[in-house]
Amino acid sequence: NLPEVIKMLFKNITMIDPKIQAKEKMNIGIEEDNIVYIGEDVPEKDYGRVYDGTDKVLMPGFYNAHGHSPMTLLRGYGENMALQDWLNKKVFPFEARLTGEDVYWGTMLAMAESFRTGIISTSDMYCFTSEMVQAVTECGAKANISRAITNQTDANLFDLDAFAEADEAYRKFDGSANDRIMIDTSLHAEYTSTPKIAAQLAEYTRRTGLNMHVHVSETAFEHEECKKKYGMTPVEYLDRQGIFDTKATAAHCVWIEGDDYEILKEKGVTVAVNPISNLKLSSGVCNVPKLLEEGINVAIGTDSVASNNNLDFIEEMKVFAVSSKEKFKDPTAVTSAETIYAATFGGAKSQGRWDCGKIEEGCKADLIVLDISGPHMHPVHDLITNIVYSASGSDVVLTMADGKVLYEDGEYKTIDIEKTIAGVERSAKRISRELAKNEIVIK
Repeated sequence: NLPEVIKMLFKNITMIDPKIQAKEKMNIGIEEDNIVYIGEDVPEKDYGRVYDGTDKVLMPGFYNAHGHSPMTLLRGYGENMALQDWLNKKVFPFEARLTGEDVYWGTMLAMAESFRTGIISTSDMYCFTSEMVQAVTECGAKANISRAITNQTDANLFDLDAFAEADEAYRKFDGSANDRIMIDTSLHAEYTSTPKIAAQLAEYTRRTGLNMHVHVSETAFEHEECKKKYGMTPVEYLDRQGIFDTKATAAHCVWIEGDDYEILKEKGVTVAVNPISNLKLSSGVCNVPKLLEEGINVAIGTDSVASNNNLDFIEEMKVFAVSSKEKFKDPTAVTSAETIYAATFGGAKSQGRWDCGKIEEGCKADLIVLDISGPHMHPVHDLITNIVYSASGSDVVLTMADGKVLYEDGEYKTIDIEKTIAGVERSAKRISRELAKNEIVIK
């Protein structure tokens, strides 16, 4: 039950333009799913609803370049643990008990939280893709959804159940919901697959023209083990298998080195940086200044709520900026403008959504409104800086995708939030009971 597409005029509002500059007292007209007018003059045309821009900022919505939305079900589950223990003792046993219904509710909760904090679209890597597509379609969000491929046997890619699910998703859902749904391919990582699987998936991706989504050099252990095993870094290895021969997003890239940067640049790979997750799991800090210096497209991801533990994208932006300043002992590293670019057009670019992520006539009306009347947003010496360092997700008061208002002033227009929370709690409690029962049997 999506809202009808309406005409709408944002009147006398401060706007963040494509150059990441604030322009005051602007008027932006929305018609169908597009931005059709931007100007200082109030248009004579009747746009129907007029939105008062007093003490408000209009900016592009955020594009979450790396997430695992259904893992909202694991929020706060397994804390203060080393990565491998966390995965093997907590995450994998929990995920083994998931059903499609669980994934539907987990995804829907992630979409509600996303709207609340200004996320329009997410590049999602997980399983039960049909149920993920259903949730995203119903609530009006956008998503690049991929079924992660993992296999360490001698099997062929085309014999795997995971691949069958991925291929079905491509055939049934790619471009669905008026192109709000895009299907990507996903090699989970170098260390969870074989060279044969990687090469076969790369060939399939080339043939279908889909985007690739892959974890790369998230931890020092992963990075060094690949070098021991193949005599190459993960980036070199994945490039050798053809993984970067199509449009690709490489998540994390904390430990990349040497020629890795040149390969990523040459192949046009986007790096999705996940600062809070990487800090929380002690994985490290990605060298964003070097990526930007090399001209590599940089986007921002939240990773999963299980390792974050929220989807507050403005909080993510702040940590994205400040972590590089501390890590590389350079207060000039990563500017506020570079941060907002990565959160908006950098993320849209990573998803292949070229008409999104910026406020320009003809672009999609994927927009958010921030209330800047609060004490934490004053004084305003530099609004761009205030957005990155002073604002929070709670300042988002309106979220719109393709010209449809999905969230406004605490009200979810497309999501029954009480029903969604009840569904998530029901799934989480059932799985917790199953896990507790299994532990008793083992003892």
